[in-house]
Order: sequence, then structure tokens, then C-alpha cells
Amino acid sequence: MLIAGNWKMFKGPAEAAAFCRELRATELPADVEVVVCPPFVSLSEAVQTLAGTEIGVFAQNCHWERDGAFTGEVSAPMLRELGVYGTIVGHSERRQYFGETDETVAKRARTALAEGLHVIACVGETGADRDAGETSEVLRRQTAVLEHDENLVVAYEPVWAIGTGKTATPAMADEAHELIKSVLDVPVLYGGSVKPDNAAELLGQGAVDGALVGGASLDVDSFAAICLAASPS
Repeated sequence: MLIAGNWKMFKGPAEAAAFCRELRATELPADVEVVVCPPFVSLSEAVQTLAGTEIGVFAQNCHWERDGAFTGEVSAPMLRELGVYGTIVGHSERRQYFGETDETVAKRARTALAEGLHVIACVGETGADRDAGETSEVLRRQTAVLEHDENLVVAYEPVWAIGTGKTATPAMADEAHELIKSVLDVPVLYGGSVKPDNAAELLGQGAVDGALVGGASLDVDSFAAICLAASPS
């Protein structure tokens, strides 16, 4: 099981360091892989504070070029130099607000993997897609552009469940994960309002290999409770 906390645009360097100090002092299950994904400005503090632990640090995005005239972007070699372990690509907020497409997500994932980073590539349908009966088509399209790699995982995040308090039922999540795995044989995380009180049921589904946690990852106790729920022991 992999539990990744996506902090989005929260926690500057000082707050990130304080959170990571508290997290490293918290007992986490040994059979669960734990990752935090701070904003770019807080990556260095997170890497330094979590050094010597099994907790990984991922970025929230990564450009497809190693360098160049791409103002506001960060490359995989830059992340590697910081000691960052991996990166998210294709989060629905990147698709919705910043023009990310299936093709650019695939390019970002391909380059990050080639540069030695682990990648969490996000896919998911909107509420309109689901209402139109197009969930399967959307998930197949978003997944098919990705290439199999042992360091790649996919995160299924139904867009209508992100930050809304709504959550896919365990059966809906399991069905979507099975579909994604039929297209690409990689582990699949569930994301979309994962909380301590629903984590165990969601993570207990056969095709669910972990969670990409948003708001609930901003509090150490809440995040640790989800990590504990992921442990089969």
C-alpha cells in the first residue's frame, strides 16, 4: 500500500518543516509506503527533515524538458538534485486550471521516469462525464497515453469528489481501478475526499493499492490514521 499526501498550495517552508518533524516522530506502519508532496518552495525542508526515514518526498509537478525557457516550471534533474524521490503529474487541478492535457501529462511522466523519479499520474472523470455515461471512455483515454514502468503508479481521482466532501463508493472505486488496470498493469491509488473514517473501507477493495490524500493529509494525526488504515496487519 502507498499513501501519498498532496499538500497542494499549503505549508510554506517553516510549516512544512514543523509538520515533517511531527510526522517523523509518529509511529507509522512498516508495511505501508508513505509519501508527502509539498509545494516546490517547501521541498528542500521536507527532504532535509525526513532524511534518514522511510518517508518519501514527491513534488506536485515536473516539466518534460531537462532545462530551457519555461518560466515557472521545474525540471526532473532539479528535483533530483534536491533529493526529491518522485512527482505527481496530471492532477485534475492542473488539467482544469492550467491547460494540462493527456499528451502533456504523458510527456511529463515519461521524462520524470527516464530521469529516475517515481511518478503518480492522475486520471479521473468529471461529474459531467459520469452523468453522460462516459467514465470508462475517459479513463481509458487518459490511461492509454501512459507507458508501463515499474516506477509508475496511477491515481484515480474522480474530479467530482476532489475537495467536495463527496466520495466514490467503494464499489465504484474498485470498478474504476479494475478498468484502469485492464489498460495499464500498474498499481492504482484512490483519491477524492479520503478521510480517516472512510479510508479502511476504500482501501479494503481488491483493486485499490493505496490513496492519494488531499485535505486530510494536512494534519499529522489525520494522515497517520489513514496510513494505519492502509496496513493489512
